[in-house]
Amino acid sequence: MSSQVCRRQVLAGAGVIAGVTLLGACSGESTALEPGIVLTPLADVPVGGSVTVTPEGGSPIVVGRPSEGTVVAVSAICTHQGCEVAPIDGEPQVLMCPCHHSEFETFTGDVLEGPAVDPLPEITVAVTGGNVVTA
Repeated sequence: MSSQVCRRQVLAGAGVIAGVTLLGACSGESTALEPGIVLTPLADVPVGGSVTVTPEGGSPIVVGRPSEGTVVAVSAICTHQGCEVAPIDGEPQVLMCPCHHSEFETFTGDVLEGPAVDPLPEITVAVTGGNVVTA
């Protein structure tokens, strides 16, 4: 038996590494961003509503304010096939994917209607100096 590594073994190993990396990126858990990134002024987020922001070099984020003292954030990227979700006109507590019409609860990211089965990942935020920032 030869100790040389054949091309097929190298390609198979590369495929396994790529697959594991992609699976990690698909989880519906909290999405970690560097702490302290200013997303938006708190005053720009209406109570009972949301705004969508895109941090420099990042992906779109929905920042919501379910009540006067609470601010939350979820990824604005649909977990079904990666399209950007947006609030439904007249229903600020529902985000819809324009590609395949999955619907998500704005403040939790929970799936309300498929085809998506995984919730939108949560993003940890805080209010500092009148701004919503990543925490």
